Amino acid sequence: MSLPKGRKVALSFRSAADKYLVKLDEEGGKDLVMKRRRFSLHLVPFFADTPLSKISGYDIERYKKQRLHEIAIPGGITRKAKDETKQKTTSPGTVNRELAALSHLFNKAIEWGWIDRRPAKIKRFQEAPGRITYLSIDQIKRLVEFAKQDQNSQIYPFIIIGLETSMRRMEILSIRREHVNLHQCSIHIPKAKGGSREQPITQHLAEFLEAYMAALPKGSMWLFPSPSAKVGHTMDIRKPFRRVVIAAGLNPDEVVRHTLRHTAITHLVQAGVDLPTVKRIMVERYVHQNSEHIMAAMDKLENRYQKNG
Repeated sequence: MSLPKGRKVALSFRSAADKYLVKLDEEGGKDLVMKRRRFSLHLVPFFADTPLSKISGYDIERYKKQRLHEIAIPGGITRKAKDETKQKTTSPGTVNRELAALSHLFNKAIEWGWIDRRPAKIKRFQEAPGRITYLSIDQIKRLVEFAKQDQNSQIYPFIIIGLETSMRRMEILSIRREHVNLHQCSIHIPKAKGGSREQPITQHLAEFLEAYMAALPKGSMWLFPSPSAKVGHTMDIRKPFRRVVIAAGLNPDEVVRHTLRHTAITHLVQAGVDLPTVKRIMVERYVHQNSEHIMAAMDKLENRYQKNG
């Protein structure tokens, strides 16, 4: 994909976006599902065939203004808001996620030799606090109950694992059967954000996973198998998660998948676990070195959930 030195080719934004997504997939890039969505629905239709190197700060400001005045419709389709003031318009946070994807394209385009420098500076919106940072015990109970009833059989275990471990979305979806150690109450995460690590789990979750794995299709190596996915496991669980959140009477714009992680962390602290221990549970590679101390902390989390649930 690199351009020959000494010869400049005007690569359009549309072409650059297509090549970017292909190369990102080859490199094992993160959040590809949402990046494809942001480019196909919003960024490419706006910037279209403008040369990548010619995109200006003015163009980006026009994009931001246009997106803020579009009505957000379920499914990602948007239309001009005009006078329909009762309709929910696109939030600054949503536009910021799109600008982050644009910024990453600029960075990669430089790395791959498509352009010499960033064509424009990207200024993101300042976001007001709006998302629920963690769920109360009552909200957890409602979310779990509706997850059990949902047509998607994977959303319930996804939520249970998230609430009882603080693992990130893709860490959960890419769990392999061989990575679960029921005896030691841990899950091996080979590609965590900070490197491979062992994630401690509650005894309740260990018992749940034992029954869940026993019911998986024979020969399935993944806890969230998806035969249609190239990687073999589910990559995106956003739709069923949103559906369950709504069914539980919660706001899907405030309660997102990452809320599960914040919920687990917050309830660990509220259960009396000190912050250094919480950090070890979340990010450290070798928690088994302090296994008794760590498991005592996980017991506190389990007791908090179960006693109040």
